[in-house]
Amino acid sequence: MELLQIGIVIVILLLLVKPVGTYMYHVFSNEPNRTDRIFGGTEKLIYKIVGLKKLESMRWTTYVMSFIATNVVLVAISYLLLRLQGMLPGNPAGNSNMEASLAFNTVISFMTNTNLQHYSGESGLTYLTQMAFVTMMMFTSAASGFAVAAAFMRGLTRRGEGMGNFFQDFIKAIIRIFLPLAFALTLVLVGLKVPQTLQPTADLTTLSGTQQQISMGPIASLESIKHLGTNGGGYAGANSAHPFENPSPWTNVLEILAMWVMPASLPYTFGLFARNRKQGWIIFGSMMVLFLIFLSITYVSEKTGNPLIQTLGVDASQGSMEGKEVRFGIGQSALFTAVTTAATTGSVNNMHDTLTPLGGMAALGEMMLNVIFGGKGVGLMNMLMYAILGVFICGLMVGRTPEFMGRKIEGKEMKLIAIAILVHPFLILAPTALAFMSHWGYDAITNPGYHGLTQVLYEYASSAANNGSGFEGLSDNNVFWNMTTGMVMFFGRYVSMIALLAVAASLNAKEPTPVTTGTLRTDNKLFGAILIGVVLLIGALTFLPVIVLGPVAEFLTM
Repeated sequence: MELLQIGIVIVILLLLVKPVGTYMYHVFSNEPNRTDRIFGGTEKLIYKIVGLKKLESMRWTTYVMSFIATNVVLVAISYLLLRLQGMLPGNPAGNSNMEASLAFNTVISFMTNTNLQHYSGESGLTYLTQMAFVTMMMFTSAASGFAVAAAFMRGLTRRGEGMGNFFQDFIKAIIRIFLPLAFALTLVLVGLKVPQTLQPTADLTTLSGTQQQISMGPIASLESIKHLGTNGGGYAGANSAHPFENPSPWTNVLEILAMWVMPASLPYTFGLFARNRKQGWIIFGSMMVLFLIFLSITYVSEKTGNPLIQTLGVDASQGSMEGKEVRFGIGQSALFTAVTTAATTGSVNNMHDTLTPLGGMAALGEMMLNVIFGGKGVGLMNMLMYAILGVFICGLMVGRTPEFMGRKIEGKEMKLIAIAILVHPFLILAPTALAFMSHWGYDAITNPGYHGLTQVLYEYASSAANNGSGFEGLSDNNVFWNMTTGMVMFFGRYVSMIALLAVAASLNAKEPTPVTTGTLRTDNKLFGAILIGVVLLIGALTFLPVIVLGPVAEFLTM
């Protein structure tokens, strides 16, 4: 039954990829289409209000500066909101101002589409900051990622047309994609009993006669953009394991599809940009093969259970149910775990700290590779980066100048790709080592031994991949963890994006080369296999030693 549920969700996703991918192409292609009649008037009004008179295509450097400048303004406003929230209206619970290092971490986290939370949503934020900061940032960070992905696709597939206009892409992403979808999903979630209210905390008397305070709030609206924007930040500390955020298997499936469908559809959008749908399907197929590998590891490991628990005489026929909700079971918990770490959402419906060692390794591996669907545009950009690397390696093997999308791959592009590939493992492994070398980092580890290593490794992998989920046994709300993870999130987001936009701009300026019998085709199954092999090879070379020291060693000692 659980496998049937998983299969049905995957089939629904496959049916949605083509229409959603086509719609996103119409949004970002800048070609006249029917969506202009629906949203064009609203967008023109916004352009007029903000003083955007010309929508000419930008150079890649101008595009990057516009992207960064917009993010800087949003960060400044958000930091002030968090530091002053205790004195602002919309605070019926009387929550205090956020501490400086935690505010820094939180602002960087939401601006980079990570949503790592070193606080509990119910007590750490007010109604105002949940709406004016969290929800606003969820829209803008996702729209920023989509805009950069659109520019990257234009750069790879078109010549001499520039990267597009950042502000136009940014506004289109919000107006034509996120706002209408979030509004519709909010109504559906409210119908499925997810709360949406501005009433203060409810005071209730329990069956045992004690008083309990139940935190309420505008939860449904946050849940919708949280998943559609692959943000992941929870209104409650328990995130999507909380019954208010995710009350039933129906809402669970909706939330899985919401965070999965747009990242999964972007390869098809790329195929339309490239005027080669097979190219898009090969990229999608490579991602799906990798996803199914990690999903299988997670499900089998969690279903097998913990042998140490079984030796105590506990009935473990349901699998490893520690940290999981009974209403979801192993199947929907494993699928949610695989999707949230593949799509770099970070939302959780079970506690990842209680996953079996191999289940935790699978979640960790998806973030380390950071190419399996990914967040808003990140997975596609990184997978295309590996595609270019695969073409380059094959070119070296046969002694031919490598080409991708009709452009020659030369030294400049490979240097930029090397930076993008190397910065990710550096941002994970270097801070992990630093945490074990300092008492500020080491004292936060609540589980000694191999699991403690995995806790630290997971925290930085989640930060570098802009995922946001965590092994919540880590006591990470202190200056050391707030500052180090904040910097990892920042550089993990911007360095690779800037480097890959530079690659796209470099290829965009080159003359196309004619296809010959010696040209390596990148739209067939052979190249899909090469692409998967390159991803796994680079991942193993960079992360296998530390994986062996953490989750693998823990598994072997069980």
